[in-house]
Amino acid sequence: MEVQISHPGERRAFVLSGIEQAPIVSAAVANVFRTLAPDDVQLLPVSIERESEPYFVVNATRVMDCIDEARCQEVQHYPENSFPEYEGEYRWIYGLRIDPSKTEGARVFRLKKFKTAFVVSDDVKAALEKVGNLGVSFEQVTAPNGE
Repeated sequence: MEVQISHPGERRAFVLSGIEQAPIVSAAVANVFRTLAPDDVQLLPVSIERESEPYFVVNATRVMDCIDEARCQEVQHYPENSFPEYEGEYRWIYGLRIDPSKTEGARVFRLKKFKTAFVVSDDVKAALEKVGNLGVSFEQVTAPNGE
């Protein structure tokens, strides 16, 4: 695979692509996923224009049905009959909350009805933060809304 840079800027160790929010990561970040969540991800080598260092697309292989809609700040569904391919899925969720008892021990996953979110466990988050230079931010999704 080859990726073009659409918005030049500072080189980061972890970014989300414009297409389907696919995570593209440095070798150091890939090693975090390889070490802490080997059963939850696929690491696919990708070439990035004008870059000689190795990068990887992180494919979360686990999809969990664990959204706790009652504890989310706001959920938006697709309007009925607007996009048949997205029927039953969320258009957007503010203040996302999940039910950890339904994650089956996964450390990295996507959500069944809201595939935009890329969820990592606290230990994966801490290891990623140690790598540094991330182009992403984290939001706690297991705490009650407002906490």
